[in-house]
Amino acid sequence: MKRRNFIEYTLLFITSCSAITNNTNNSEIGKKPEKLRFAVTDVVGKEKLRDYEPFRAVLEKVLGTKIEFFPVESYIAATAALQLNQVDLVLAGPSEYVVINARTNAIPLIAVTRPNYHSVIIVNADSPIKSVAQLEGKTIGMSYIGSTGGHLGVTKLLMEAGLDPKSDLKILMLGDDGSLESFKQGKVDAWGGSTSDYDFFLKTENASENDFPIIAKTALLPSDVIIVSNKLNSQVVEEYKNIIVNNQEQLVIALAKGKSTNKYQSSKLVVANDTDYDLIRDVYQAIGEGDLIAQ
Repeated sequence: MKRRNFIEYTLLFITSCSAITNNTNNSEIGKKPEKLRFAVTDVVGKEKLRDYEPFRAVLEKVLGTKIEFFPVESYIAATAALQLNQVDLVLAGPSEYVVINARTNAIPLIAVTRPNYHSVIIVNADSPIKSVAQLEGKTIGMSYIGSTGGHLGVTKLLMEAGLDPKSDLKILMLGDDGSLESFKQGKVDAWGGSTSDYDFFLKTENASENDFPIIAKTALLPSDVIIVSNKLNSQVVEEYKNIIVNNQEQLVIALAKGKSTNKYQSSKLVVANDTDYDLIRDVYQAIGEGDLIAQ
């Protein structure tokens, strides 16, 4: 799906959902709700939430509040659920958080750090391209639209090199596997994506960094984030925040137990800072999609 169509669909879907002010989960001031509904934006369907069950169970124990999964099909659905007061907590990626925050005023509760979470741009060892600036007029393969590591972080590297991502080069959004396959076949001049995808690529190709050198790498990208509905009492939110940070060791162990959640093995749970996500906002503005994050 082309970026413009995707973005327009996203905006149409989100803005069509009317916020409901009645909050059946909101109790007396300062009193904890009886239950919290928890969604994960990158997990489709209840069955795949099983990797998050150990985390749900430990979080329920330390918060002293019953927690139920609320399955969503996408971050768009999670946004609508927050607007409709159907969910209280959402675990989302950095770019997803920026859109959700803009559309719901949901609060960043806890940042889930991801060590070695960077975007890189690589070329073949025999490529004449040695710097990002030399990609002007060339073609680069990236992952998915809105992906922090596979799109927005890479685009930030282009911007830092003085390139206009809308006009100075051709960007092909080909998915994780498709972009790397196109790169391997020489259909694009460079590939941009996350360090985890790059490391996996080297491993599957039995290759080294000398074979596919990195010509640019971002600083550590913004953390994943646990978002809390702005309908929850602020005193309770602060209490939850302190409890999670103070119990982060057991929570991280539980979070990283799943097959699809091992990326969190060395994570820390820290207080989230909204300004840490301005990098994402800057890129959305630069690619002409500022309406997506307009509040």
